[in-house]
Amino acid sequence: MGDRLKDRVAVVTGAGSVGPGWGNGKATAVLFAREGARVFCVDISLAAGEETRDIIRAENGVAEARQADVSDSNAVRATVDACVEKYGRIDILHNNVGILSVGGPVEQSEEEWDRVLAVNLKSNFLTCKYVLPLMEKQGKGVIINISSIASLRWLGVPYISYSASKAAINQFTRIVALQYARKGIRCNSILPSLMRTPMVEKSLAETYAGGDVEEMFRIRDAQCPMGRMGDAWDVAYAALFLASDESKYITGVELVVDGGITLQCASGQSCAIVAIGRQHRNSAH
Repeated sequence: MGDRLKDRVAVVTGAGSVGPGWGNGKATAVLFAREGARVFCVDISLAAGEETRDIIRAENGVAEARQADVSDSNAVRATVDACVEKYGRIDILHNNVGILSVGGPVEQSEEEWDRVLAVNLKSNFLTCKYVLPLMEKQGKGVIINISSIASLRWLGVPYISYSASKAAINQFTRIVALQYARKGIRCNSILPSLMRTPMVEKSLAETYAGGDVEEMFRIRDAQCPMGRMGDAWDVAYAALFLASDESKYITGVELVVDGGITLQCASGQSCAIVAIGRQHRNSAH
């Protein structure tokens, strides 16, 4: 146990996991608690949030779980009120909620576009809407928004609503950072690359490898210059740095956590090895 976040209160949205293992929000919530924060674990699934809460409590940390749809204004307001009632303040807001839908403008339905933008982008707007006034009264606070390198690069899979929502989060983060810089509030984003998480396993296996999860992992590992995907703890430790005083002079940044893959794309090498993987698999059969 450390003390980098001692006596601070952190709200982590998407603090649960959609399946066995460690998602980004789950790992971040646990790591924040290990560093002394009292953590409000918010998730659309109460059971998932409670699982994270119970892990924290089993390690003698302090946490509560709260079910909320963070794309709903009333639910977000009630969640913020509940956290303040329990802990008296909010020092860290970690916006981790995100969903993914495959398809371009033609293939994706209007309903699916609206759903992804509501969950991924509107949720950040709503949490900031209700948390920023509290932080302003406190005279300080930290906001961390989870974006993606899909906001910057084509990665071989057409998930246009996801990429568009994450690109919007980048600019949303910059605007909040500048608007509140003189009020003691910092706002930064983290841009993970290809990650080995339960959400990826659930959402993309069919797209990459016809449902073969291990083949999907092999293809995605091959896309990465380091030869492997990152994991939830890579994102969690980046979030810990941005939440702590170690980054007290950093605001408005896009912290890329990608093992070098965006450098590979920028140099003209293809990120879209998924296509190569499909061709290789087809020719081998």
